[in-house]
Amino acid sequence: MRHLLGGLCAALGMIAPVAAQAQAWSPSRPVTIVVPVPPGSSTDILARILAERLPAVLGQTVVVTNRPGASGLIGAAAVARAEPDGHTLLLTASTLFGAPHVLPKGAGGGVDVVRDLTPVVKTASSPLVILANPQLGVKTPRELVAYLKKHPGLPYASSGNGSPQHIAGQLFMKATGTTMIHVPYKGVMPAVTDTVSGQIKLAFGALGGVGGFIDGGQLVAVAVAEKQRTSLLPNVSTLTEAGIDGVELNVFFPVLAPAGTPATAIRRLNREITAIMQAPEVKEKMRASGVETLGGSVEDAVRDVRAEYDRYGRVVAEFGIKEE
Repeated sequence: MRHLLGGLCAALGMIAPVAAQAQAWSPSRPVTIVVPVPPGSSTDILARILAERLPAVLGQTVVVTNRPGASGLIGAAAVARAEPDGHTLLLTASTLFGAPHVLPKGAGGGVDVVRDLTPVVKTASSPLVILANPQLGVKTPRELVAYLKKHPGLPYASSGNGSPQHIAGQLFMKATGTTMIHVPYKGVMPAVTDTVSGQIKLAFGALGGVGGFIDGGQLVAVAVAEKQRTSLLPNVSTLTEAGIDGVELNVFFPVLAPAGTPATAIRRLNREITAIMQAPEVKEKMRASGVETLGGSVEDAVRDVRAEYDRYGRVVAEFGIKEE
């Protein structure tokens, strides 16, 4: 018995320092969150929520810096080059993982978004929605397919070549046997603005930022590009419900750190950010913007980032998508 107790105490003695180490990381100076798009987007809003709430739990100021350019690769490169110590983070949209497959090799300083960055957590997501100007006269996926069969070559807007919106349009055509003409815009809001004005009648866009146009009747949400209905648009059917498969896409917003950042820092940041995303007032604020907060494990973030990167690679190659 004495030997058994001695072994147990020794084992507990080994576990205690490991557990303490797992809880030990805290930032020693201000934390910077790099946002690779201009201010005002859903990505930027999420970053500023974190900058407001993280200091209370981390004990350090959190600063948001916008570094747009090269479809997010400029900001990603800045974070990848930073010291891997938990003090520099990237909050981006998942559109970043399509950029390396579309832009010329070396764009953004040659950053490898999978090798040079490590996922921390998925903060939120926003479903992709097919948006129509009311003048088009379609309200359901089946009505849209019927219209396209009669009027092949209808232009549709997206936020740019290789964007999830562009890819959703290509997958939609493949799944329905229809033809449309892709009109790439430099960002989501220019595409939405022209769809609202009627200069173009159809767009594929993320729900974040366009809910007000839907609620106001300026845009019709024809369908959601997911398998199951989203609580953000409970009365809008999915493409899967209409028998249109293979177009399941959304935009999610991960936090990433430089590769080599200690696991203790990654897991502390994951835990604190997840708690912020689950706060009722944060969930309510983001839902009003068409974004659903998430959180979850580091492993989930790693898996989904890699899957998104690989999926973009396959689709870009299949449809021969190139830089604008």
